[in-house]
Amino acid sequence: MSGASRRILLADADAFYVAVARLIDPEGAGKAPLLIVGGSRESRGVVCSASYETRKFGVRSAMPTAQALKLCPQAMCVPVPRAACSRKSAEIRRVLQRFTPVVEGASIDEWYLDMGGTEQLYDREPLERTAQRIRDAVRAETSLSISVGGGTNKLVAKMAVEVAKPKPGNDATGVHIVAPGEEATFLKRFLLAEIPLVGPKFQNRLERAGLRTVTDVLAHSLPELIRWFGDREAQWLWDRVRGIDGGAVDAHGDQKSMSREETFAADINDDAVLERELFALAARVASDLRTELLAARTIRVKIKDADFRIRQAGRTLPDAVVSDRVISGIARELLHTLRSRRRTAARLIGISLSTLVTNPEPPQLALFEDAGPSLETERDRTVARTMDVVRRKFGHDAIGAARLRKPEDEE
Repeated sequence: MSGASRRILLADADAFYVAVARLIDPEGAGKAPLLIVGGSRESRGVVCSASYETRKFGVRSAMPTAQALKLCPQAMCVPVPRAACSRKSAEIRRVLQRFTPVVEGASIDEWYLDMGGTEQLYDREPLERTAQRIRDAVRAETSLSISVGGGTNKLVAKMAVEVAKPKPGNDATGVHIVAPGEEATFLKRFLLAEIPLVGPKFQNRLERAGLRTVTDVLAHSLPELIRWFGDREAQWLWDRVRGIDGGAVDAHGDQKSMSREETFAADINDDAVLERELFALAARVASDLRTELLAARTIRVKIKDADFRIRQAGRTLPDAVVSDRVISGIARELLHTLRSRRRTAARLIGISLSTLVTNPEPPQLALFEDAGPSLETERDRTVARTMDVVRRKFGHDAIGAARLRKPEDEE
């Protein structure tokens, strides 16, 4: 199939955790500004996700619950609805598969759809109309909202869904389709750092060449780029800034990665605050990992600095892990590495887990509790799974990790 005839969509569930919490408790969570919280009952809780209503008051993820409630006293606090999220994710996928059999899960709340070959089935209606019908069907059958981006390939669909998402203050409709031939024009609005797989080292080399935006690259010829970056990277960059991507939607492929990130309402330069933000995200993504019966070998931390420079650091372990202790411990080390290299205010922090394996049971786990930050013990896994059970039964505040406590809470 030629690139011009490909029709790819990316469906992204809107505010997934908040939406699911409201759905399972419409009389409570559905009628109040909402905080999805974690932490222990004895110490201050931590905000894992906040509804748009609370964000207007300055509430953000990883903020201590007590502080969030001072900013928005009317907010309601609920635990992360992990089991319900897993069920709802499966429900959304089943709806999507009615429109095309080629659906690839990118995460618990993202799915790629290959709509190629469905033109006659839908009487050659515009892809935007099909995307809107998909969106309507998901809402009608799951009571959840999705945003849909689309175009001739996965890269364009990924970038388009960010434009599609309705947010306070914008007029997005929930669907954004990039027409064939308009890929390069569409990509002009983005920074190079916003293109998937533009890593920190490549970003630094681009900046040294005076290239920060997609438009900067478009001003140069391919031979110029080859002189600067070599054949392979130059061709890759040349293609990406024009919206060219040959990757196929794989309906049978395993999930490649899981990630969570948070954009701050105001830039943060305090290491302790950044660490708490990261720990909350690490606990959330580790729980997602266990819910999906997966484990990860690669842990990566991302920072977007106040000047929009994106930096990343990662580590790949010899064995796959699932526990909060190991994942958050390595994330902390990676954060310290990034901060030591460049200390400036941050506007975003994120964590991703990759090199995923299904139902992992390594032949031998470490036997001792003090096995180190990167070696997982049998106790680590038992504690993590026990925490999941307790939280599902009694709520997220019933149990929590010490790392999410402030130092004074330990005194």
